[in-house]
Amino acid sequence: MPTTLDWSYSDPASWSNYPVMLATQRGLTTLGPDHSVQPGLAERWERERDAQGREVYTFHLRRDVRWSDGATSMTAQDFVFGWRRAMLGRERGEMAEILGAREVLELQERGAPVEQVRAALERTGVEALEPHTLRVTLERPRSYFLARLANVYLFFPAPSVDLAGRSDEEIRDYFDRPREGRPLALGPYRVERWDRAGERVRLVHNPASAFQPTLGPGERFAPVVTLMKSEIGPALYERGRVDFVFVDSALALRGRHPEDLRHEPLLSTYFMVFNTERPPLNRPEVRRAISQALDREALLAGLLPAVRPTNVLLPPELPGAATPEEAARLPRFDRERARAALQGVPGLERPLRLVFRAGDSFVPEVAIAERIAAQLAEVGITVTLDARSDYSAEVARRTPEGSRAYDLYMRRLGADYAHPNTFFTLFEREGNHQSGWETQGAGEPMARFEQLLVRADAEADAEKARALYAQAQEVLVGEQAVIAPLYHPDRYYRARARLRGLDVDPFNFLALRDLRLAPEAQEAARP
Repeated sequence: MPTTLDWSYSDPASWSNYPVMLATQRGLTTLGPDHSVQPGLAERWERERDAQGREVYTFHLRRDVRWSDGATSMTAQDFVFGWRRAMLGRERGEMAEILGAREVLELQERGAPVEQVRAALERTGVEALEPHTLRVTLERPRSYFLARLANVYLFFPAPSVDLAGRSDEEIRDYFDRPREGRPLALGPYRVERWDRAGERVRLVHNPASAFQPTLGPGERFAPVVTLMKSEIGPALYERGRVDFVFVDSALALRGRHPEDLRHEPLLSTYFMVFNTERPPLNRPEVRRAISQALDREALLAGLLPAVRPTNVLLPPELPGAATPEEAARLPRFDRERARAALQGVPGLERPLRLVFRAGDSFVPEVAIAERIAAQLAEVGITVTLDARSDYSAEVARRTPEGSRAYDLYMRRLGADYAHPNTFFTLFEREGNHQSGWETQGAGEPMARFEQLLVRADAEADAEKARALYAQAQEVLVGEQAVIAPLYHPDRYYRARARLRGLDVDPFNFLALRDLRLAPEAQEAARP
């Protein structure tokens, strides 16, 4: 269930808002079937550098796009209004790459007068040159910017005709109490009702949208879609009360599978993290050997209907992912070499504690942890398993000596946008990796890693950028072996055959953009 319908102001728990936002709104760009950046609200754009080396985009907006009232055209001013609100919102740090946004953030942090903040907003690098021409200036070049625009909803336009001049209280009411066709939408659906107590959102078809799904013979639009949160979703599905349900238990995927079970490969990676500050894991050759001791195929065998074992961080479907030759240079299964490298290493006589999340999940964490312990036992390493309900706190906890308390922990990382950058930010100095690898080699490896990212983020040539990201991955996964990638997860769900075009997107969100209903004759024939 969403925590807000105000996509510009947003909320720290933004992930829960995405299904509704993606069904009702649109970005300047969109993603093609191969996850490449394609035109969205912008039909085309130019990208250049100004005299100061800053990156400037000029977006030419589609002229046939109207808001859901059917009368109000989408304009460049909707982006200016929405992005400036986002710079004041609950996730304003996400806008920092826009020229001038950092000044706005700093003024807010020190409690500057409202007039001063507004003046700074006027100077930010988002301008409406004409009703259908938007110019955006970034603080510095960012190769991932266009990918972010496709589905990070803070960058979606806001209906300035409805919102300009309203007080903060009136804007809150506009989004908190949907009524009379508001809030306006651009996607194929708009929100008609939001029942917080009952945890339901009712979406209705938006006939004014320029982004209607293509109908096949006899197909029709779904007039109403109700999203709901329920602890008994699978039971409701079996009783025919709902038409779609996520399979949130890996145990439910064992054995015989229902005919309507489907899955979507996610742009996501599940991996094991090493505590690089704690001996003997403070030695990269030990971490590499442990990574080599893991047979990823055997770790996942029989746990899921389909698996994608891996020794790399970047999923192969991701634009800019490593080539097979580059992946081959990263640690991969070689038990005999691992056993030889680990022979007699001081400190490995003590058990290593592996921390993971307690509770059921679509990732079979318990089974993977048990198999890791069994595989490492074959190279002389004892592993104790620690399933934690306070997982995040335990991973961050430090011993009296100052180092983190765990030895190994497991986690899943999912892409926020279809670009390598989204996988690397976690492991930068300010990232929440909790691995301590910033202390390795007096900080030189991390500094080199971050410099590769800076160069890749600024590189306009896609192939040159890809090669730089591959080098960064080799530092992180190969040379330093901060993590041991295990597999790229898929998301499983069940859906009625009468629902066409309904699936899960590669970012793990329910995708309604292409939803259609099968011909009525087929619906009547269904069991």
